[in-house]
Amino acid sequence: MAVKIRLARGGKKKSPIYRIVVANETSPRDGRFIEVLGTYNPCTDPAQVTLNKERAQEWLQKGANATQTAGQLLRRQGVYKA
Repeated sequence: MAVKIRLARGGKKKSPIYRIVVANETSPRDGRFIEVLGTYNPCTDPAQVTLNKERAQEWLQKGANATQTAGQLLRRQGVYKA
């Protein structure tokens, strides 16, 4: 079972809010997940990111892969190194 750190969309039409989640790679985007690591709000200026850095680091050490966008957010927070 491969695990990914990715974004799950929430919010209303034209104003998205994303949750940064750990999920099985076969589950749908907004479907089942294992754990919520934080949130990302791109509608504010500047974009607001809240993240549990310790849990994200633990999941990366366990072998979870981050998607491209989630990886960029983790790099900005200082959790993920390219």
